[in-house]
Amino acid sequence: MITLRKSCDRGYADHGWLKSFHSFSFADYHDPKHMGWGNLRVINEDRIAPGTGFGTHGHRDMEIISYVLEGELAHKDSMGNGQAGGANAGVIRPGDVQRMSAGTGVRHSEFNHAANETTHFLQIWIEPDQLGVAPGYEQKRFESAEKRGRLRLVASPDGRDGSVRIHADAALYAGLFDGAESIELPLDPARRSYVHVIRGAVSVNGQPLRGGDAALLHQESRLALADGQSAEVLVFDLAA
Repeated sequence: MITLRKSCDRGYADHGWLKSFHSFSFADYHDPKHMGWGNLRVINEDRIAPGTGFGTHGHRDMEIISYVLEGELAHKDSMGNGQAGGANAGVIRPGDVQRMSAGTGVRHSEFNHAANETTHFLQIWIEPDQLGVAPGYEQKRFESAEKRGRLRLVASPDGRDGSVRIHADAALYAGLFDGAESIELPLDPARRSYVHVIRGAVSVNGQPLRGGDAALLHQESRLALADGQSAEVLVFDLAA
């Protein structure tokens, strides 16, 4: 079973400094038919105006992944990341994947320090498979060549293949597809999958999708991506 979720059907909020599309219910956008998919709870496509950002705020018991598309995102948190003398600089750029495990509680801020450039990124929340873990942070870079014409694992429960490690029964893949590039991925029909087209166009099991569109898959045994037109895609393998 494949259900399509078109970009124009997402929630939208314009706060002036922040413009955000919501794939699932978030903040003032509430749709009981779109509360999440499996343990995937949030995909927000955010654009932060120059010189603005999210002030310090708190999270608990959530795996939060940031995926920057354009510009830079400066991250600071109560674990010391992004602070002077901290272990991690906390600046996220295109190609980087950042994972923050909120666990027992963490406070952080996200800011676009650029004077003239908007920061465009995806904020992803996945429900953890264990509550009350120690807060954690990890950031890794995945070059375009690693994603060209294939699905590169970027997040997983065990950190395999150099992916960031999340405390959740989920795996996240990123891929770039253009022209004749295509791929098939076997799926467990008992699990759920979610394909989010970041930009460009691509077919998902024969269904044409464009930037911002998504496909929700359940009881499917394969995923086929083809007919890419400068497409960037995220694929989630999720607990049922």
